[in-house]
Amino acid sequence: MAEVRRAGPGDAAAICEIVNHVIRETVVTFNSVEKTPGEIAAQMAAGQPFWVAEAGGAVLGYASYGPFRGGVGYRHTVEHSIALVEAAQGQGAGRALMAALCDDAKAAGVHSVFAGVSGENGAGLAFHAALGFAEVARLREVGRKFDRWHDLVLMQKFL
Repeated sequence: MAEVRRAGPGDAAAICEIVNHVIRETVVTFNSVEKTPGEIAAQMAAGQPFWVAEAGGAVLGYASYGPFRGGVGYRHTVEHSIALVEAAQGQGAGRALMAALCDDAKAAGVHSVFAGVSGENGAGLAFHAALGFAEVARLREVGRKFDRWHDLVLMQKFL
């Protein structure tokens, strides 16, 4: 079983490797611009919380959250990000990462967490539903990647 811990700047390269694989190879994110370890480390330095799941010294996945939208009126709502290496999926690391993330967010005064899930990501939709997230909106053809339009499903969980 993977161990979950708060990530630090030394984890930025491993997180970057995981997220860049997702960016390059999937429509889990509609972003097509790869991240750098420096960008991840800068987000950490600015106070954005990150967690990693690791086993045997290898980072298997990460989770993070940040502002849902700008403005003080949205300060109690966040949007999260989570990704795992393929071999770690379905082994409990994602659930453990989300438990750490939600516990931290609740302690920080967060009222609700949003997930923006690709409409093609059936596993992601099922994962979030199993964790108590409910679909609240389906934004048709708002993402474009790999020369195709993609739906974005917004899912929300109250803490």
